[in-house]
Amino acid sequence: MVKSENVKIFAGTSNVALATKIAERYGLPLGEAEVVRFKDGEVFVKIDETVRGRDVFVVQSTSEPVNENLMELLIFIDALKRASAKSINVIIPYYGYARQDRKSSPREPITSKLVANLLTKSGANRIVAMDLHADQIQGFFDIPVDHMQALPLMVKYFMKKGLYGDDVVVVSPDIGGVKRARKLAEWLDCKIAIIDKRRPKPNMSEVMNLIGEVQGKTAIFIDDMIDTAGTITNGAAAIIDRGAKEAYACCTHAVFSDPAIERLAESPLKEVIVTDSIALPERKKLDKITVLSVDEIFSEAINRIVNNQSVSELFEKAETKRNVK
Repeated sequence: MVKSENVKIFAGTSNVALATKIAERYGLPLGEAEVVRFKDGEVFVKIDETVRGRDVFVVQSTSEPVNENLMELLIFIDALKRASAKSINVIIPYYGYARQDRKSSPREPITSKLVANLLTKSGANRIVAMDLHADQIQGFFDIPVDHMQALPLMVKYFMKKGLYGDDVVVVSPDIGGVKRARKLAEWLDCKIAIIDKRRPKPNMSEVMNLIGEVQGKTAIFIDDMIDTAGTITNGAAAIIDRGAKEAYACCTHAVFSDPAIERLAESPLKEVIVTDSIALPERKKLDKITVLSVDEIFSEAINRIVNNQSVSELFEKAETKRNVK
């Protein structure tokens, strides 16, 4: 890895552990900054070292509490801009409001676009995000967006466990996730199944039908995020009832809103594999939850960005398979 002396990496308060690992893997200490929250809820950010003429990366997931972490990020960017940073590259492992990416009925906002506007107007020069809920969110920005994928991590993990080939089936929990499931299935050399579900209201899902064969197979569910876990746990119960041998689930973003932990604990899922794009508090940890770190992906992305190298090559199938071996 060719490090640039002009690079600085800072951490917001939403996921300091991941930011620290990214900086360490890149070979730099975290930049010095002070984030203060006043009693009335206002946020104050002060950069405690010079960033003039530097390529700055700031790591901040806009996870729970979403609005507080988003506002902190905007203020952080403004502080860096006013400190004469050469470029401000915002690493957002989890992009909050990503599910509000279109109007599904009259008089609704497109909040994902609003957040993109806020980040751009505040002074960000580049966004580095991971597994956005919808690929088209990249088009909401008028600045470069590098879209990272956690899929290579999942592939490596399942292949090391021997979960690939004809005895495995990758399950998409809904029609919208078929593309994601197909990618994982291609790497694991297995077939896919699809759960056709109906969602009566937000955060509620009902399994309607199963498309594909799961009898006697190990099923792996894949989604971009697990929120209340209703979709995943209902789906796991459904495929076990239809003869699947065992069920795993994997996702990039462990949102885990209540009652997700209770549902996962009581579900037939053998293991739930997530990443550290969102910092998990102790109350949201279970023995069956495995956390994979995305620090290597983001540190290599930083290296490629500052050295003007291709970022997309990180996620090509041939490259991933070489890294798995």
